[in-house]
Amino acid sequence: MTVDALASYTFYLEIDGLTQGTFREGNGFESSVDVIEHRENGRAGQQTVRKLAGNVKWSDITLRRGTTDSLTLWNWHKQVLDGDVQAARKNGSVVVYDSKHSEVARFNFVNGWPSKWKGPDLNATNNQVAVEEITITHEGLVRKK
Repeated sequence: MTVDALASYTFYLEIDGLTQGTFREGNGFESSVDVIEHRENGRAGQQTVRKLAGNVKWSDITLRRGTTDSLTLWNWHKQVLDGDVQAARKNGSVVVYDSKHSEVARFNFVNGWPSKWKGPDLNATNNQVAVEEITITHEGLVRKK
């Protein structure tokens, strides 16, 4: 049986179980593990390099969407600007839907907070959608589905 690749044209941000809106771009769904090289000498003097797993690192998630009149993302970021990072920490998900609007993938993050918010680039001479951007720093990411 062949499984089709996921289309990424419809995805939502959920914070503490509440949908915060649709987004047009997202990246940073990534983790890596540092490699620790440990050198050992055997009985005959031969050198062996063992590779061990080190610290786990999580990339920040960056989401972009058309600017709306909603201040939800700005207010979330403003908590951090005002020095209340603890209150800004939220668990959330980026949820991907298929063309029938059925959930096909979910990326859950832990203790996320908006480390960057970028407002739209404004230019009255073009006809592009004004886009806002939010960067979410977090302490772990799990793929469900």
